[in-house]
Amino acid sequence: MIPLIFAIVIPCPVIQHRAHFSRMSTTATPDASAPWYKQMTKYHWFVFIVASLAWLFDCLDQQLFLLARNSAMKALLPPEMDAIKYGGYATSIFVAGWATGGLIFGSVGDRIGRAKTLTLTVLIYSVCTGLSAFSKGWVDFAIYRFLTGLGVGGVFGLAVALVADTLPDTARAGALGTLQALSAVGNIAAGLTSMYMGSLEASKAIEPGTAWKYMFLVGALPAFLCVFIQIRLKEPEKWVKARAAGKAAGVKFGSYSSLLGDVRWRKSALLGMVLCVAGVIGLWGIGFFSPELVGDVMERSLKAEGVAPDKIAGEKTYWIGVNSIVQNLGAFFGMLLMTKIAQGRGRKPAFAMAYVAAMIATIGFFQFFNGRGDIWMSAVMGACQLALFAGFAIYLPELFPTSLRSTGTSFCYNVGRFVAASGPFTLGSLQAALKAGATTPEAKLEAFRTACTYMSAIFLLGLVALAFLPETKGRPMPED
Repeated sequence: MIPLIFAIVIPCPVIQHRAHFSRMSTTATPDASAPWYKQMTKYHWFVFIVASLAWLFDCLDQQLFLLARNSAMKALLPPEMDAIKYGGYATSIFVAGWATGGLIFGSVGDRIGRAKTLTLTVLIYSVCTGLSAFSKGWVDFAIYRFLTGLGVGGVFGLAVALVADTLPDTARAGALGTLQALSAVGNIAAGLTSMYMGSLEASKAIEPGTAWKYMFLVGALPAFLCVFIQIRLKEPEKWVKARAAGKAAGVKFGSYSSLLGDVRWRKSALLGMVLCVAGVIGLWGIGFFSPELVGDVMERSLKAEGVAPDKIAGEKTYWIGVNSIVQNLGAFFGMLLMTKIAQGRGRKPAFAMAYVAAMIATIGFFQFFNGRGDIWMSAVMGACQLALFAGFAIYLPELFPTSLRSTGTSFCYNVGRFVAASGPFTLGSLQAALKAGATTPEAKLEAFRTACTYMSAIFLLGLVALAFLPETKGRPMPED
């Protein structure tokens, strides 16, 4: 799958004639009645593809961590330590790094340019993902997770701002929603990698318990190659002109004092952050712990079927990969549907429906998933939870001016991750309280299900923030 993506992108004449494209106007008036993808020039397509690849590979690395997390913890921790608990800690550290990177690189992108900064962030997360494979213990693994998070955190705001500032206004929402939907391709590639590594473990082609190392090495390769495509990218004309005018007028680009000190942007920044907190905690604090539920359920099922003990680890890895693919196939279509609803009915109605659906689907999955026949439930949960993130891609850049677009988008999407980083801790503590006195695997599994169900109420927080935010459908993006 990854080579196919590059085969599509690299031979593109956009890359071969980049000097020509840099001279082309990217501000020609498109036919607003045409579908978004027919309103774009070749250069617009080049920018869209590069930004989408950066985010796609970013999500590949995120998912590889989630799929390899439990195995890595079991390999790096002594047997008496709780792998799921420390996996939650590693996730929180990763998410905290993500938030920190989002704050730093969002501001840097507004100051020195989206294209330059995007290239740097991709390099950081690709190298540090590869280094995770060489961890000797939990501490150095956690350090690599934090550093990877720095790079991962910068990509979303930069990629979204790059596309928002380059493409025609009438094509922006469709392109940004599709960019987010394509992230599911990276997630699916991670699932396929997990399945393949699981089959290698099951056949003893690689040593049992080492698949997680190979998964992190795979995660380093495609993202690193993406850097060589991104160095051909030009800064958006809109940003270049605004930066020049801003210097003359004394406008501060990428300034958090401007973002939070100016009443025009402060309300959107703070409420947008709360909007994202609900989705991020719902996904990273609950939804992305589906591999743990699937792994436990499948292990129980495999033992009941009489599968040999030395093959169970590989089979579990395989089915966790299947779950990831199904979950992200659902996410792909959920994000496309969210994009369609946001374009047609408006941003706020689309969000309202998505938050309610995400809560119902998450509760349903963690309460009723009991085996391979229920794997379709992963698709439903993925569609509902990830639909919110297509909404973030469309909505957040519409709240801030060019001088603060990357900063504001990254602030909303990533600052909330400091709060969201508490999600795995909260889930772990809640699970520990619920399973107090539980002595059987079934009772412990039931405690995990109940903890995830209680946590799903976080999606209601998004509805509260939504009530105070503006509708932006049909409005031009704000400027200073």
